[in-house]
Amino acid sequence: MSDILKTEAELEAIYGRPLEAATVKEVNWITPHYRAYIEASPYAALATSGPEGLDCSPRGDRPGFVRVHDEKTLMLPDRRGNNRIDSLRNIVRDPRVALLFMIPGVGNTLRVNGRAHLSVAPDLLASFAVEERAPRSVTVIEVDAIYFQCARALVRSELWNPARHVDPKSLPSAGQILAALSGERVGGETYDREWPGRAAATMW
Repeated sequence: MSDILKTEAELEAIYGRPLEAATVKEVNWITPHYRAYIEASPYAALATSGPEGLDCSPRGDRPGFVRVHDEKTLMLPDRRGNNRIDSLRNIVRDPRVALLFMIPGVGNTLRVNGRAHLSVAPDLLASFAVEERAPRSVTVIEVDAIYFQCARALVRSELWNPARHVDPKSLPSAGQILAALSGERVGGETYDREWPGRAAATMW
């Protein structure tokens, strides 16, 4: 066998078969236990696929921001952002999506794979309004697979350990990155100074 793994058989020769606990947890509908995780989560990563490749985008809001419509359907409002709409462009061309839900302080995460479409139905948009501001679209996801992921990754990373939090000042700021990449045309100290107020005014 070469140093590069190319087949499932080669993988299984190294890793073996998963235990039953790793497979029985996967179902194609939203169980009451999984619903509890979704409704407690204020953050999810949304993965999509398009002609240009893959994309993974953060999504965050108040806990339960992803609505459980029924045992097969999730609804995700598209809150205000930078208008790149990479995820939405992908969905209208390829409906396959994945979500990774995280809950602060909880080790287990929740994974969802499914197919999505975008809705701009007025009543649906209005039902997601916050501070009288409705999203411009809602991603409606039909669940194909849902299961929890054990806590090893979060335990290893100590993600929720405040003692391990990184001082933001130790990393380049958004303004510094923009200034460096644009030849000082955008970004800089002004961008960093004004961003908190601009974000607060355009949160929803």
